[in-house]
Amino acid sequence: MVYKLSPNVIATSSPPIPLAGQWGAQYVPTAEKPLINLAQGVPGNPPPKEFMDRLQAAAADPLTTGYGDLRGDASLRKELVRDVNTVYGAQVQEDECLLTAGCNLVRRFRRDWAQEFADEDLVKAIYAAFVSLCSAGDEVILPSPWYFNNEMTLAQLGITTVPLVCEAPLFLPSPAKAASLITEKTRAIVLVTPNNPTGAIYPPSLIKEFAELAKERGLALILDETYREFIPEGARAHELFADDGWKDVLIQLFSFSKSYAIPGHRLGSIIASTTLLDHLKKTLDCLQICPARPAQRVCEWAIEGTRKWREGVRDDLVERGKLFTSLLVGTGWEVGTVGGYFAYVKHPFPGASSELVASRLGSKVGIVVLPGTFFSKPFEDVNDDRYIRFSIANVSAETLKAVPARLIALNDMWKDF
Repeated sequence: MVYKLSPNVIATSSPPIPLAGQWGAQYVPTAEKPLINLAQGVPGNPPPKEFMDRLQAAAADPLTTGYGDLRGDASLRKELVRDVNTVYGAQVQEDECLLTAGCNLVRRFRRDWAQEFADEDLVKAIYAAFVSLCSAGDEVILPSPWYFNNEMTLAQLGITTVPLVCEAPLFLPSPAKAASLITEKTRAIVLVTPNNPTGAIYPPSLIKEFAELAKERGLALILDETYREFIPEGARAHELFADDGWKDVLIQLFSFSKSYAIPGHRLGSIIASTTLLDHLKKTLDCLQICPARPAQRVCEWAIEGTRKWREGVRDDLVERGKLFTSLLVGTGWEVGTVGGYFAYVKHPFPGASSELVASRLGSKVGIVVLPGTFFSKPFEDVNDDRYIRFSIANVSAETLKAVPARLIALNDMWKDF
């Protein structure tokens, strides 16, 4: 071709999911040992039937085919803010909330791996936040392991990712380490909790420390709470909204994809100061015009209408995390952290990279997972690269019970590789 491509896009890492798909494609499944896909962070079940019926009706209404409010439909924003205020004991106002259309800006390579790229409606939300906060050459502190699309987005925008390495086995980011990484070019710190990929749930006190650091140093704290509804019952994710000064630093992101099991309908939200949102609307007008309207209409009902169902899903995932942790005892594989959709697991092969181990899990014993190398800069010491992400949300407990035997089978094969 005669035209040139953006150097930033050329330098951006390629989407890693298709590679994991290739490993699984090498496995020869049988009726007794089918392929087990623990790579995709997608809901294991569709929404309740009433949700689907309402969605069908909303899509058939001509009113939902027209343009809507750039900020999202007012009725859903009002209901979402009411829910946030109830959950957090907050006093967020409706004009401090925008709805976003989920649409990963890195397009799909294979349909069966597509939904991982959607980690959830947050891609567009966080893209808009980065564009509104940063210029090329600025820096953003990103805890590592990170969700790879966050790093890819920064690279495409010419923004420097500054890794904040989280130590195994808890993978909690250190405010002190973050403070040491701040320069005159730093514009924001990003936290994801419950975390993707590690599953780590950050304590409210830790999140508060980061908010205080951000305020002290004049930075934005971007808090991605895609998985907030999967925190165990009775636990509040944080207390930041209870402080009247929250809007000075906090940009909260949320996705309907996981909680409501609708990743294909692309709906998320941003809660922040009206000053930021007034400027962020300029970015969203170029990205989305308005979020898709049928899903907005149904989610307005679903916030209360599916609450018991969502609480049941939460409780099931909490128990599934406990089950998976117990299943791996005695296999040589160790669960470091677990929460939300994910468990971060240490493999038992010193000197072997997580990518090598993950490739053999897929091709030799039929378990498709994502290695830690997908979620960080290259490791200087291969023995620091021992962790692999297992998604425990999209398969049943019975399927998870088949995992230990296959891990042990790989253990037995390893000496012959």
